Amino acid sequence: MRLSRRTRLGGVALLAAIGLTLSGCGGDGGDEGNGSSDSTDAVITARSTEPQNPLVPQATNEVGGGNVIDLLYAGLITYKEDGSQELEVAESITSDDNKTWTIKLKDWKFSDGTAVTAKSFVDAWNYGAGPGGKNAQNASYFYYPIEGTTAEGTLDKNAQTISGLKVVDDKTFTITLKQPESDFPLRLGYSAYYPLPESAFADIKAYGEKPVGNGPYKLEAWENNKEIRLVPNGEYDGARKAQNGGVTFVVYTDTEAAYTDLQSGNLDVLDTVPDSALATFADDSAIQPIEAPGSVNGSFQFPVDLPGFTGEAGKLRRQAVSMALNREELTEKLFFGTRTPALDFSAPTMPGWTDEIPGNEVLEFNADEAKKRWAEAEKIEPWGNKKLLIATNTDGAGNKASVDAMANQIKNTLGIKAEPKYYATFDEFLDDRDNNKTGALFRAGWQPDYASISNYLGPIYGTGAASNDARWSNKEFDALIAKAAGAETDEDRYQAFVDAQAILMEELPGLSMWYTDSTGAAAKGVKNVKFNWQGVPIYQNITK
Repeated sequence: MRLSRRTRLGGVALLAAIGLTLSGCGGDGGDEGNGSSDSTDAVITARSTEPQNPLVPQATNEVGGGNVIDLLYAGLITYKEDGSQELEVAESITSDDNKTWTIKLKDWKFSDGTAVTAKSFVDAWNYGAGPGGKNAQNASYFYYPIEGTTAEGTLDKNAQTISGLKVVDDKTFTITLKQPESDFPLRLGYSAYYPLPESAFADIKAYGEKPVGNGPYKLEAWENNKEIRLVPNGEYDGARKAQNGGVTFVVYTDTEAAYTDLQSGNLDVLDTVPDSALATFADDSAIQPIEAPGSVNGSFQFPVDLPGFTGEAGKLRRQAVSMALNREELTEKLFFGTRTPALDFSAPTMPGWTDEIPGNEVLEFNADEAKKRWAEAEKIEPWGNKKLLIATNTDGAGNKASVDAMANQIKNTLGIKAEPKYYATFDEFLDDRDNNKTGALFRAGWQPDYASISNYLGPIYGTGAASNDARWSNKEFDALIAKAAGAETDEDRYQAFVDAQAILMEELPGLSMWYTDSTGAAAKGVKNVKFNWQGVPIYQNITK
């Protein structure tokens, strides 16, 4: 899922190697479910953007829909505040060889009272992968490790189901992978792996407007471009029980307006702070400020066919643009230290992170070297009178200011025309990105879906991946991601990530810019507000 704020990982529990067993645990789920007597019937209001697509997990990979879906559904596992995992719908997840995994389910129901079965998961994943090679959904890339899918996670044109998925009985199914992957279960809490009820497939689009989930909340109403109202799901008996009377996501196209509403008590929770308030929000007596290190990587991507940025000349120009950008100046002057200049393409909160990536000097400001590489590109292919556009949506905090500043830095260092290209809303921006219509270097912030560097690299830069909107492809890079997934030791896995990122530093299909801290706020009188390891408020625990 894209673009949000993330908190520090307090200690990520990576899954064990061969013979791993995840066992179920009872009780109230500890600090995630809260179990607090400080529960309330009050409805919590929170800032959101309009979802790009109907609320179907397999069709959603952006934050406006993703935050809602994560409350409507429950997966095989769930992630705790610190990024560690516990079983949710799964009773156990076991394997003798890390290639074939057996999933046993607890007794569980959807919000309409129908049973969640093994078929509910298998059918949902088959839908996401695209039967007959058609209509693969946005999250299809996440199925690529499973036998019977392509490298992009989709189905071949003659296949109707994923051959690596087998229903054993109502409470059991197996997953057979293309190769052993000891950390495969780590990703099973992501929304691509959520189940769907049988009723969803009669009319999936209509279903997405009124979804039936199995999570801590159910949908009461969705008023497009206005609000999405969720109420507690009485059928839910997991670790994330609602401690409030519901959550209403209020759609804003302007974070300044959301901040003003927060100050006046007309909004309870704000998951991002507008750039105009970054210097002052920590001392604002009208709100409760929230700050913590985060795991979001902010980047900008070059479409693979962007004029002037193809071939050898294009590679030199991408490097020149990267070195023309003063990330330290941007993060200090625009974001007042709430963002940190990037040294890689993931985030320091991830297991195995290192800043010792060969070639990462291209992420450092170096005006002389930037001009030199641009001049080398000119000898191969003259730039002429072209213009570099930088695209962003303006309904997110800091987006407009950062793109304006980047354009100025590029103009001042390289002496070329560089201008912003604005989109009023996130969903409009995503539509053009998805369809390769931006004609620009475009913003591409990424929040991790599970606690692994792999989740930053594969979904954005893997060949055919759902979030590879730049459409970049490199077989050596793909092979290294596969090598990391099949590694038997953490040391080998982390080295494969380093080697893969070295290719990104050389080719620069995207510009890694900064790591974004969790910066949010709550209104006065709102309680139990914490951001999880991804930087998303733990909505089910919030009370007032």
